This record gives sequence, structure tokens and C-alpha cells, in this order.
Amino acid sequence: MEKELLEERKKIIQDIIESDNYIPIKAKELAILLNVPKASRDELDEVLDELVNEGKISVTKKGKYTKSDGSMVSGKFQSTARGFGFVLVENQEDIYIPEGECDNAFNGDTVLVAITKGEQEGKRREGKIIRIIEHGNDKIVGLYQNNKTFGFVIPDNKRFTKDIFIPIEKSKGAVTGHKVVVKLTSFGDDKHKPEGVVEEIIGHINDPGTDIMSIVKGLDIPVEYPAEVMKQVEGIENEVDKKEYSGRLDLRDVKMVTIDGEDAKDLDDAVSLEVKEDRYVLGVHIADVSNYVIENSPLDKEALKRGTSVYLVDRVIPMLPHKLSNGICSLNAGVDRLALSCIMEIDKKGNVVDHKIAETVVNIDKRMDYTTVNKIIEFDDPDAKADNAEFVDMFNQMNELATLLRKRRHSRGSIDFDFPETKIIIDEKGKPVEIKPYDRNLATKLIEDFMLIANETVAEDYFWQELPFLYRTHDNPDEEKMMKLSLFINNFGYAIKGEQDVHPKELQKLLEKIAGTDEEMLISRLTLRSMKQARYTTVCTGHFGLAAKYYCHFTSPIRRYPDLQIHRIIKENLHGGIKDKRIRHYQSILPLVADQTSQLERRADEAERDTDKLKKVEFMEKHLGEVFEGVISSITTWGMYVELPNTVEGMIRVTDLLDDFYYYDEDNYEMVGKETHNIFKLGQKVKVEVAKTDKILRQIDFKLADEDLDTESDNNDDK
Repeated sequence: MEKELLEERKKIIQDIIESDNYIPIKAKELAILLNVPKASRDELDEVLDELVNEGKISVTKKGKYTKSDGSMVSGKFQSTARGFGFVLVENQEDIYIPEGECDNAFNGDTVLVAITKGEQEGKRREGKIIRIIEHGNDKIVGLYQNNKTFGFVIPDNKRFTKDIFIPIEKSKGAVTGHKVVVKLTSFGDDKHKPEGVVEEIIGHINDPGTDIMSIVKGLDIPVEYPAEVMKQVEGIENEVDKKEYSGRLDLRDVKMVTIDGEDAKDLDDAVSLEVKEDRYVLGVHIADVSNYVIENSPLDKEALKRGTSVYLVDRVIPMLPHKLSNGICSLNAGVDRLALSCIMEIDKKGNVVDHKIAETVVNIDKRMDYTTVNKIIEFDDPDAKADNAEFVDMFNQMNELATLLRKRRHSRGSIDFDFPETKIIIDEKGKPVEIKPYDRNLATKLIEDFMLIANETVAEDYFWQELPFLYRTHDNPDEEKMMKLSLFINNFGYAIKGEQDVHPKELQKLLEKIAGTDEEMLISRLTLRSMKQARYTTVCTGHFGLAAKYYCHFTSPIRRYPDLQIHRIIKENLHGGIKDKRIRHYQSILPLVADQTSQLERRADEAERDTDKLKKVEFMEKHLGEVFEGVISSITTWGMYVELPNTVEGMIRVTDLLDDFYYYDEDNYEMVGKETHNIFKLGQKVKVEVAKTDKILRQIDFKLADEDLDTESDNNDDK
């Protein structure tokens, strides 16, 4: 049904149901009342479903439609392994669904919820699922178990709490121990298990790579490219056609380099720098991917479907096929490449005083890596300098400019949470051999600074042109979360101004004040948790964390679809401007692109987190019984998470604290012993023993080493 017609019919039906003389009736009677012909009954059902899902009308257990009393809403169900769950409602607080009130809903289902308890002081609303509107998942990854005449699959995702029955003829020859992808044919009920067919055998649980591929398949991340995509890729040349140079700014004589990790294969950004009198001329040159990925082509549709490249421990699942990402769209040294360049003139205060965005032809002089560049700019290493003599002055000037840009960003309030990222080293069989914090040095910061200033410059340019665009936005924190943070840090003698409309500079000052203190870890993590997630939007509302009024993602079109999308807009604008028809086109598609790519980014993040967790569990299997020192990184009602210096995190279950009955003091983020008054705080150092590992659940269990059992009890008897 057309959207305008649907909205019109919804309004008519809502008016009828809300009228004073209306008596609740079923859909069939409502159809008679409205003179709806039998052929159009499905359309009426669609309208009624929409109204119920939006909470504008209600439906009784007997199927009669009546006025909404605000007690029913729809949302996405998120289940837990312990039987209860939550319903996520757009622009509202989540609704808690107790065990037994889930109505056989699966994780990811869109459901209709009846509110049973309103919001109370400190507690969220509670509800009961009364109808499953739409199943969100019909494919599940799990471990196959054979049972002579039938099989069953134990889901990897513990939010799916039921095993899946597989008729033996639908098993595709799977044997016990195989990881499989199952398509559900029945979702089951109170008396019957869900039923399905095996669609794909990923591999045996003990085969190298099966563990990570199970995570990939479980999140429905595409791996193989459709035939029509590969056919299109075959037609793309391996070298740049010289006809493409026409109309482009030729920068092949400009000295420029790529600076990436040693193992990087898709090199989509290069940098150049010249110093002219009192100004730096910084060039950020980005592979012109949109020249090869044409709008609405099979390649473009597949890129939007993926949204982003996914970087996992043992592999990269690229947004674009390797022929593009590692070939014609990779800025490899010594070959001509097409680029979209942002060339900025920056004064000695770090202000961009002029800039130009242009289609260019580039030829990279040398591929550099972070380690080598850092040896030059931080350690003045003679060997590294000798090997790269012609670039040493440029690298030192780049470091000078990057320091200037960093200071300017800091002065306006940009927040830098310096939590260590994880680097996992694996062997040829995919086994983790080392886990350590990722080294973030001056060279990595230099490239970050240059990419940030290019992203800001492009975003500001297109904001003032008032053209349809995709921005990267990070909204201000919720007032309530800032109030809670403010109350908590007052206990330590700290304060933040303007809780109702906090400026990022206030949070930056707070992080500087706590640096090096015992409470640094605690307050840093709580501050981070008080922030919102960044996302893609069509409206430029600024980036709170960067304290930037204008921000977008321009610098990685090989691996992020939003960058590719804005490259198209920029190039079309450079070619004589965007006409009204095309403006309307972009206005219609960009909101969908923003929403979809934001969701796909979350999916990629989840895959990366899950694979890291898996390899950390596998690594710690070799250290069972060993004692490590760590810090308490998180506390919940069921236990405390402890993070080790190598970034591995495990849990001490509250039931394993055997010297007392412990409870979670939510207001103070502490685990407290009822009788002994032992207190465990966020950020506190503890010694732990590795007690248990579980690869299926991706969990590590710690227990306190004996000497920590009486932590802080001597100092808390007077509380």
C-alpha cells in the first residue's frame, strides 16, 4: 500500500475508534462498518497492525479493537540467557520483561507489549509480551548433535534459550560437533521446540577458523559476493585509464606518502605537506572509490548491504572485493591512482584559513609504516632516518603540525579516552600466542590528526553549501546521566559545571584532574558510559566528543559506505553543481543510508568484540590456575569484572566470594560485604586466579587470590 494512502486510512480508522459512540469490535465487523470489500481485507489488517504497533489503538485478548490507553507499545525484544528480557522502544526507556512473560518470543523479534508496571523511582517499566508482530531472525548458528533418528542444534547465541529440532533428512549430513547454520521452519511454542533445516555446515568445532566463521554467520555478515557483483568487478581495469586524467588536478609531482600499519593491504589515504612562509599546506588524498563503484550498480548495492569492512583477529571481510580494495582503489606506491583530495592551508595557530577539494591524479612516492615513522619523529633513529632521508624533514614538519592541531582541538574541549585497544597475535592455526595493548604512538596520532581535520573541513564546507549530506554526529549526553555522574564524583571532591547542557571541555578537565589518581579508572569508565554513541545523520548537530561543530567521514571510502556516499555528492557538486532533481534524490535516500550504515557499524563492532573475546578465552585456557594482578573494571549484581594489563577481562562471580554475603551498592558502584564490610570498588587493584574458561559462552571466570579476600575491611568498620 502506498505510504500516503496508508497514513490517510490510519487517520480515518483512528478517528472512528476514538469517537465517543464507538464500541470495541473485531476486524471483520470493522470492515463491514467501513464498507471494505473482501479483496481489501488484507490492507485493512495492515492498517490496524500499524496503528496497534504505534500504540495509537489497542487490541484486546479477544481480538477487539479499542482506544489506546497508553498501556501497549511495540519494540524489539532482547532476550537473556537467564530467561528474562527487555523490549527496546524507539525514543523511550527499555521495558523489562520478567521470566514467564516473554510469550515464546525470540531474540530480535518485534513484539507488542502490555505495560504491567509503570516507571518507578530508580526502576524501569515492566511489561508482558502479548503478541509477536514479526520474527526478527529465521537463521541461527549452533552446534549440531546427532541422536540416531533426529538431530538438534544448540544455539551459539545464548539469548536463544531453546534447542532446535532437526529432522534427520533435513540435517544435510551434519554430524555431532559440526557448527551449522539453521533456517527455522517453526518457532515452536510452550509444548514444542523450534524446528529447522540445516542450510550450511560451517565446519567441525575443532577445525581452524570455524569458531570465528560461526560468529560471522551468526551475525549474518555477508562473506561471498554475488555473481553479478563479481561480473561487474571483472570489467574494471587493473590500471588507471589515462582518459580518466582529463579535468583532474595533477599532483603526481607532489611528494606524498601513505602511513599505515605494517600488515595493512587497503591503502585508501595518503598525505603530503609543504611549508610556505607562515602556513602549512596539508594535503589529505583519498582513493576515488566512487569512480569505480557506480550508484545503484550491483557493486554499490552490495557495498550498502555490508555498510563497512569488518576487521577480525584472523581476517578482514571487506566491503568491496579485493580487486578494488587491494588493487585499483589502493594507493600503492609508484603507480598512478585517482583520488579525491582535500588540500588545506593551515596557519601557525592551527586554523584552516583556506582549502580546496578536488578530483586529482596522484602517484605515491613511498609506502611508510607507523613503526618507522615513529622512530624518526619520536626517537630520531639514525637508521630509519638514513633509509628515508628524503622524507625526514617532511615527517618532522608533519609532527609539528599534528601537535599544533592536537593542541587546538584540546583547547576547544575535545575528549580523549585513552583506554587501550587490544592487539591479538595468532599463529598459522589461528591460535592466540600473545595478547597486548595496541601501541598508539606519535605516528598513529599524526595520521588521526590529519584525517580529523580533513573530515571537519569537508563537513563544514558542505554544511554551509546547504546540500544534502551525511554527517557523523555525537549528541550531547543525557541530562540524567550527567546528573548521576556529577553526584558520584562529588564524593571524590570533583565537580562538573552545567550538567543540564554540559560542554565537552568540562569532561576534558575532569579527566585531566583525575589523571594518575587511584580513582582515574573508575571515573574515566563512568564518564565514557555517560556518553551517547556516535552515528550517521543527515542533520549536522556536531560531534560532542571531538567538540566539533561540523564532522563527517570522508577519509575511508574503501571500508565505509558513508564516505563513499559523500564522495559521490562532492564529485557531482564539483561537476557543475547538484540540480534540484538530484537534491530531491539525495534527500530521499540519505536518511535510509544513515540509519542502515549506523546499524551495520554496530554489527561489525559486535563481531570484532566477540572474536576478540573468543581468542582471549582461548589464550587464558593455557593459564588456568595462574595468578595475575588486574583492576576491577565493572561491577554488577552478579559479580565483578577484572581487567588484566594485557586487556583480558574475566568475572569474579558474587557467589564465589565465600567469606561473606555480598551485595551491589548501585549508587556508589561498589560490591559490599554485609557482615565484614569488605568493599570492592571500580578501579581497585586485585589479584585473581584463572578459575575457568568457556569458549561457547566466551567467558573467563576468575576467583580472588587469598590475600585479597579481606580488602579494605580494616578501614571500613566505622562506616
